This record gives sequence, structure tokens and C-alpha cells, in this order.
Amino acid sequence: MMNWTRRTVIGAALAAMTAMPLAAQETISAVVIDGYPDRALWVKEFTNFFIPEVDRRLAETGNYKMNWQENYGGSIVKPKGVLEGIELGLGDIGIVTTIFHSSKLPSQGLSAVTPFVSSDARAVAKAVDEIAREYPAMQNEFAAQNQVYLATGVVLNSYQVFSTKDVSSVSDLQGFKVAGAGMNLRYLEGIKDAAGVRGGLTDFYNMLQTGLADAGMLWPEAAATFKISEVAPYMLRADLGAVNSKTITVNKQYWDGLPDEVKEVLQAVAVDYRDHLAGIAMDRAAAAEEAYVAAGGTVIDVSPEDRAAWASAMPNIAQEWAATLNGNGEPGTEMLAAYLAKLEAEGFVGVRDWTKP
Repeated sequence: MMNWTRRTVIGAALAAMTAMPLAAQETISAVVIDGYPDRALWVKEFTNFFIPEVDRRLAETGNYKMNWQENYGGSIVKPKGVLEGIELGLGDIGIVTTIFHSSKLPSQGLSAVTPFVSSDARAVAKAVDEIAREYPAMQNEFAAQNQVYLATGVVLNSYQVFSTKDVSSVSDLQGFKVAGAGMNLRYLEGIKDAAGVRGGLTDFYNMLQTGLADAGMLWPEAAATFKISEVAPYMLRADLGAVNSKTITVNKQYWDGLPDEVKEVLQAVAVDYRDHLAGIAMDRAAAAEEAYVAAGGTVIDVSPEDRAAWASAMPNIAQEWAATLNGNGEPGTEMLAAYLAKLEAEGFVGVRDWTKP
């Protein structure tokens, strides 16, 4: 008869465990791209929030592990090249700056064509993202570019006007060359002889410094990050509104090859990133204005009457937007009304009713 000792029992148990097959953890590579530098808020938070949160959730089951390869600041694509980069498979996951692609992604312009409504990044991000999930237009547009929509992000609490010249009201912008990107250049049609100069956030400093533009439309956090006070020391606080401009997308072929568990985590974290990013934008807005003033900037508040007059003088770009989508077979008019209703439910009513011609 075998004499079992404690050491023998433990040894036998360990031997049995060693002989048992263990489930292998699969490592999945993900190439992330954006043309903006890593100091840009949305890029920084992709690194600091999105990636660690995906890793944390996947670690709960231990079935999959991501091997992240981050490429920012033009290492693979320029700021305007993310959409095409993801389409071609130069990256697996990207942060698309949608304002550069109004012809390919017209429905993404929803918040941009409704200025003077809400300066709350959280409300706008949530409303736009809900519209994207309730109506097929936005997801269809990305599908046509060989990619899968995950979530929309808002990184600015409100567009303001930063000027190289002393200004005291909207009328002082008459005859100005104003830098902007995408649809916000249309806002200038409500100001006599003001001309839009197209550019990107990384270009604005040089444009203002060299006189290519007299002013620029951007938001306080970006003004602080990119040291705009050095070249444009006057901020006209017009509260043009928060605008969605960042969308996380995934290359379609890459997406199709992902396990369902990874897909579910990416989708869930994208929504959390949406809200996290908008929250930070709001939290930093006041501090950014303070930093702008501390750096020598002056803030001038636009009166409610001036804001209303500016909005009324603009063409109804929201109706133009809706008509374009209607013509493409999408429910543009319905989407516009639904979006504004969502904001109104959160307490945001614009100085102009964009649903009326």
C-alpha cells in the first residue's frame, strides 16, 4: 500500500495541473492613427483613457490582449488624411476629423449647421451620437468609406473668435479675414465683407502671425494648448456653440476579423470615451479662458442682441443641410428636428429656430 504524505499529494496535484491544457490568450494588434500631435486633447485622452479602459475590460476575461501601435502627428497621415488612411488600411482604428469631409460625410455636419444653440459639449456629443444610432445616414456614410462607426466626440465647449486686432463687437469683424475649418466658415456670411480662410488647428498660429488671417474661430482649450494668445490677444466670446468634429472609426476588414468580445468592448468604451472627452472639454473651458487671460489675452463678451443679430443675418445653413440629405434619400429634415428636440429636452434653445426656412 502506497504511503501518501502531504508533499506527495501536493506534488501529484501540481503535476496534474501542469498536464491540463490552458486556454491561450490571443494578442490582437491595433494600429491607431491621427494626424494631430499627441498634445491635442482627443489624442491625449485616447492614450490616457480609451486604450487603458479597453485593456482593463479585456483583462476581466483574459481571453484577449491588445498590442497597441499609436501613430500621431503626421507619422502615417496628416490631420486631413485619417478618413482615407482608415479606408485604405493604413491604420486599423482612427480618430477622423469630420469637418474636413463635408462632401463624403455630410450628415456629420449636423451640429455645425446649427450654431448659437448649445455650448455644452456633453449634450451635443450625446445628441449627435444618438442621432447616428437612430438614423442610418451617418453610419452609412462611413460604411461607404470602408469603415465602421464607433462613436462621435466633441472636444470643444464652444467656438469663439480670436482676433489679432482689438475688437468690441461683432460689427468690428466686418472686412476681416477669419480662419476656420469646414462649415463654420459659413457663419461669416452673416458679417459684412468678412472672408473665410480655410485652415486647420495646427495652421492657425502661423496664419494669424503672418497676417494671412485677422482672426480665427476655435475654442479656449485649443487656444491655450496652441498658444494662440501670443498672436491673437483678443477673444470675442460669441458662444457660437459646441460642434462634433471627432469620430472614432475602424477599418471594415479589420473589424470583420475581430472576435465578438473585442468588438463589444471597443463599442462600449467608445461611448464612454465620448462622454469622458466632452466632460474634460467642459471642465477645461473655464481654466483655459483663465490661462488665455493670464497669458495676456483679453475677453470681450458679445451681447445677446449681437448674437441674435448675427444668427439672423446668416443663411439658414441647417435647411440647406437638410435639403442635401433629403436629396440623397436620407431623412434630413427629420434628423434636424430630432437633434434640436434632444437639445431642447436638455434645456438648450437657440437664438434662432433652424427648423424654419
